[in-house]
Amino acid sequence: MLRHVAEGVLVYESEFIQSNSVVVQGAAGVLLIDPGITRHEMATLADDIRELGRPVAAGFSTHPDWDHVLWHADFGDAPRYGTARCAASIRDVLSHADWEADIAEGLPPEYAEEIPMELLGLITGLPAGAARIPWEGPDVRIIEHQAHAPGHAALLVEGSGVLVAGDMLSDILMPFLDLAGADPIEDYLAALQLFEGVAGEVDAVIPGHGSVGGAGQLRARLDLDRAYVQALRDGVEIDDPRVGPSAPLDWLPDVHRWQLEALTQRAQAEPPE
Repeated sequence: MLRHVAEGVLVYESEFIQSNSVVVQGAAGVLLIDPGITRHEMATLADDIRELGRPVAAGFSTHPDWDHVLWHADFGDAPRYGTARCAASIRDVLSHADWEADIAEGLPPEYAEEIPMELLGLITGLPAGAARIPWEGPDVRIIEHQAHAPGHAALLVEGSGVLVAGDMLSDILMPFLDLAGADPIEDYLAALQLFEGVAGEVDAVIPGHGSVGGAGQLRARLDLDRAYVQALRDGVEIDDPRVGPSAPLDWLPDVHRWQLEALTQRAQAEPPE
């Protein structure tokens, strides 16, 4: 069921890692951001949107991970956007003959049969450096950065004060770094600084996975994420409830250890200055 977050902004939460799909209402249609996970969820979301009396006017994927580039025929054939780097990244994945098998290996087994692959990744890259989504609705500012994934973008719905954060600023997931990026640590810290710069305009933050938070929670999540990434950088003990014994998901401590090991190996492989 769609839930109101702010004026003209609604969210649909999936069972899969509290994945959030976001609907922004415009005069002639809605902007659909990171829609759904399973066929049933997306069909239900399409029904909810129809009850709003507006068609899907445009879609947007915050980044090229499989769970953010899905689509359902019931949403129609509206243009689906992403940043130029996001679109190039998923286009590269789809260029391989065995792309479906590669993606299937990473799907959660309990949902794998219900995840539609036929329209996955068919997005159009906006011009490099595009600052806003081209649609007839409220201004939606694109805050692109290189942190979690290539061409990752958060969206600021101006007027409503909502920051759609993609796979960042979660209360249940610690930062997942783009370990293939040029500088995973500094890229992530730079992205958090961008969010810090718009925090005064934000009344609600919607992470890709997790709970919707208010302005105070946005700042708390910024502090917690920054502390986590800095601890990774400095090699000090990490005090973060998302990776400790009481982690909200039992596999998160393993992901944390994997990130730490990958960063250590990366540092050891770098030539001395």
